[in-house]
Amino acid sequence: MKALFAKTLFAERALLAEGWARDVRVTLGDDGRIAAVAPGARAEAGDERLGGRILLPAPANLHSHAFQRAMAGMTEARGPEISRGAKDSFWTWRTLMYRFLETLNPEDIEAIAALVQVEMAEAGYAAVAEFHYLHNQPGGIAYDNPAELSARIAAAAAATGLGLTLMPVLYVFGGCDGRALTGGQLRFACDLGRFGRIVEGAVEATRALPGDTRVGVAPHSLRAVPPDVVREAAYLRPHEPIHIHAAEQVAEVAEVEAAHGHRPVALLLEMGIDARWCLIHATHMVPSETEGLARSGAVAGLCPITESSLGDGIFDGERLLNAGGVFGVGSDSNIRISLSEELRTLEYTQRLGERARAVLAGPGSTGRVLLESALAGGARALGRDAGAIAAGRLADLMTLDGDNLALAGLDGDMALDGWIFAGDDRAVTDVWSAGRRLVTGGRHFARDAVEARYRSVIARLRAA
Repeated sequence: MKALFAKTLFAERALLAEGWARDVRVTLGDDGRIAAVAPGARAEAGDERLGGRILLPAPANLHSHAFQRAMAGMTEARGPEISRGAKDSFWTWRTLMYRFLETLNPEDIEAIAALVQVEMAEAGYAAVAEFHYLHNQPGGIAYDNPAELSARIAAAAAATGLGLTLMPVLYVFGGCDGRALTGGQLRFACDLGRFGRIVEGAVEATRALPGDTRVGVAPHSLRAVPPDVVREAAYLRPHEPIHIHAAEQVAEVAEVEAAHGHRPVALLLEMGIDARWCLIHATHMVPSETEGLARSGAVAGLCPITESSLGDGIFDGERLLNAGGVFGVGSDSNIRISLSEELRTLEYTQRLGERARAVLAGPGSTGRVLLESALAGGARALGRDAGAIAAGRLADLMTLDGDNLALAGLDGDMALDGWIFAGDDRAVTDVWSAGRRLVTGGRHFARDAVEARYRSVIARLRAA
């Protein structure tokens, strides 16, 4: 993708690192970073004047399984094997997911990932951490290039311009008892040796992408990877992010505790996790684990829309924030890609769980707390020097339409509350990723071509 750099933006309203400011000139450097920020300034010739648009930092989406976007709408019926009175669950959904991925080829995966990235940008995300565990052909046969499907994710990012932290996934066993992978899981299978080759291939595949691209490692979970192998995997990329699913399901917590004598998050804390780590979901923690997670510096990677869809449970957000912890948000299964709705769903699940209002607000605006934590947590989880409008940071930026009915007449934090709790993605007008202009007037520059390719793929997949 050709970088589209507008040298200077002039915003009448902007949320800076130090708070709200008026009449702000933001100068973008050719390196994708913010060169200068000048509040209380005057517009100059050549500035792009944002008019009534509100300039904000754009968060990163910290957890995505891109291919699952093509399943949206296909798993909302009770499974035929579920008897009357029994409950459908994550585990029955997972069986359907395994069947679906048997139909996907590399071209499909690239087309789906590109559509996902376009939709993320249009929702206000500047970057994504792709938790990428599709490595093999159906049946578990390796491609000639072990990183073939990682290269497809990289190709999608090249086409869309969205910032990418690629997280190849290590998936060894089908459970803590060491049982072999079967069926659809064979597309994930890799021992540590093969995983190392996949990571090397992912690094090579992303080499031509912009300089803000990162490659980390992602042991799938303590169910799928033994603790000693998790430690070894972490050393493959010693200065890059590490992501792991943890404590999403009650059954998972019980299985890990029975096998290792510790609950999943307690075991990870004992292993010495730090700010490189992102624990995805972390739904079922006891208070000591939540507080320990906050002290560790690791990010809680929350996916409220998917967690609601799968009936996972409610994260203890108030305790994490009170302990000084940080969270970010991700779209996970991508059944609905919406930054505002992700944040809204997070707060509303807290309210349902606590039977209270404004649970995450602290002394101020709920929307401000939600956005700023998503900014900080997303940047940390992706190893991305972003998350604020400040000199030296990556120019991950977005604008909201101040004339949108949900924001009309609102200013400052109340405008954020209006967008998150009364508005939707239609309020997002412009998005930059490391200075690359991706979205203008609410539409991604590659939307037409990417959507046409996706429609062709989805027609074949739905027919199958």
